[in-house]
Amino acid sequence: MRHASMTYALLIGDRSYSSWSLRGWLPFDHWQIPVRVQATILYRDSFASDLESFAPGLRTVPAVKTPEGGLLTDSIAIAWHLAEAFPDRGLLPSDPVDRALALSLIAEMHSGYTALRGACPMNLRTAWEGVAPSDAVLADLARIEARWGAALDRSGGPFLFGAYTLADVFYAPVAMRIAGYGLPVSASTQAYVDAHLAHPSLRRWRAMGMAFGPEQSHYEMGLPRARFPMPEAIPARAVDAGPSVNAACPYSGKPVTDFAEIGGRVFGFCNPFCRDKTVADPAAWPKFMNIYDS
Repeated sequence: MRHASMTYALLIGDRSYSSWSLRGWLPFDHWQIPVRVQATILYRDSFASDLESFAPGLRTVPAVKTPEGGLLTDSIAIAWHLAEAFPDRGLLPSDPVDRALALSLIAEMHSGYTALRGACPMNLRTAWEGVAPSDAVLADLARIEARWGAALDRSGGPFLFGAYTLADVFYAPVAMRIAGYGLPVSASTQAYVDAHLAHPSLRRWRAMGMAFGPEQSHYEMGLPRARFPMPEAIPARAVDAGPSVNAACPYSGKPVTDFAEIGGRVFGFCNPFCRDKTVADPAAWPKFMNIYDS
């Protein structure tokens, strides 16, 4: 079992688009496992050099360096490692039948559903209107709904095994695809998707994606855009100057240099990223909400 002070290092791609990076990051945030995160940008000339500087020979994200110096180069390896390293955190169900189903669901997601993944790449910056899913995509959806339904019928929800597990981590990007592309699903499946949309870690991930990196033209669908259906955010916008309600950044404790008007008041932050991730979804950040609600 790892000591709480032992910190991992995680390399991810664009939060708005990299579904495998999301799977690599979610366990750390949800189960509060200490990690230092480094982000790179897909489809940039610097992408390959960022991978190489993180670990020689690395070709994909996510990747994790363990506190002991090990290297994990795939999301499923990260998941198995963390489940073994933190057996008391509930990363997998304790019931043997549920655990077997969870492991099977994770493996099936890791290797399957290629039609859905290819036709509907994850894009957390926008939703799309007028999507016409192919027969192959609909077949993937039918299989996913059947597999989710078996777990949800057994557990009663809101997540696949009641409490949040690694199975939900691996299907979070699928839920985001269903939401963002308006794919046709049953009411029970939509309720499970909604549980993901409201999940605090996923809200923080999306907010950071909105604050970091450019919009990638590679993911343009040529369809009318709509608001991504996350929970409605507190009205917020960046502003040029204070004074602010707070003198210190809610995240770092450093003096404020960047400002945002949120819910009709001005708050300060120590850098543009802290400001912009908060503007994207203020209620996703407990440290900010402690100031906002005080």
